Amino acid sequence: MPREWDAKTYDSLPLPHLGWGRRTLSRLPLRGDERVLDAGCGTGRDTESLLDLLPDGRVVAVDGSVRMLDQLRERLAGRLDRVEVVHADLTRPLPFDGEVDAVFSVAAFHWIEDHAALFSALAARMRPGARLVTECGGRGNIAAVNAAVADVLGGAPDMWDFAGEQDTRQRLAAAGFTDVEVALRPDPARFEPGEQFEAFLATVILGAHLDAMPDADREPFVSAVAGRLAEPVADYVRLEISATRA
Repeated sequence: MPREWDAKTYDSLPLPHLGWGRRTLSRLPLRGDERVLDAGCGTGRDTESLLDLLPDGRVVAVDGSVRMLDQLRERLAGRLDRVEVVHADLTRPLPFDGEVDAVFSVAAFHWIEDHAALFSALAARMRPGARLVTECGGRGNIAAVNAAVADVLGGAPDMWDFAGEQDTRQRLAAAGFTDVEVALRPDPARFEPGEQFEAFLATVILGAHLDAMPDADREPFVSAVAGRLAEPVADYVRLEISATRA
């Protein structure tokens, strides 16, 4: 299963994810009565907006983090009658019944190494003609941050294999998708210097490094990485995907 998150801190941050969510929802055509899978739903920020567009529909909210799902339940208290909350690994057969009319996802797929298995697992739960509309980190994402981490640790840059356009098209086609549209969009996020930026780095980007460190080393490590960057900027590149289940 994916790593656990500090969901409460995550939810308190001024995340660029909010803009990504609005942008991705604007690409998803909905009547308002569909059943939609929110794949990697996190704390439910985008699930909430999705529900607003589905007055007669339902959402299947899937995430690999128990803490994220707990935060989602708090956020959506009073609306959970239209939300099926599922703790699951998105690369394995998804443990809910029936098919969905669409799949929506924001800032989740780059945490998953096996995109071939991911797309196959999603396709297996989508009705024919269902639409997949997602975004995540793509080729070139956070290159400057990774270089700063490497400088602090004294090693080579982290070779996180963010997916590109052509490999994503091939994986989607192999999983049974048509009408595939894939694009990379540079989208750097600027923060206030100091505590806000370091909190963002620690919670959103550097968590896997921090998990492997003693508590006493974590704060100095985050400060050192932030200090290596020319500006308080996360140099994001987004991979935007639209496709149809054949």
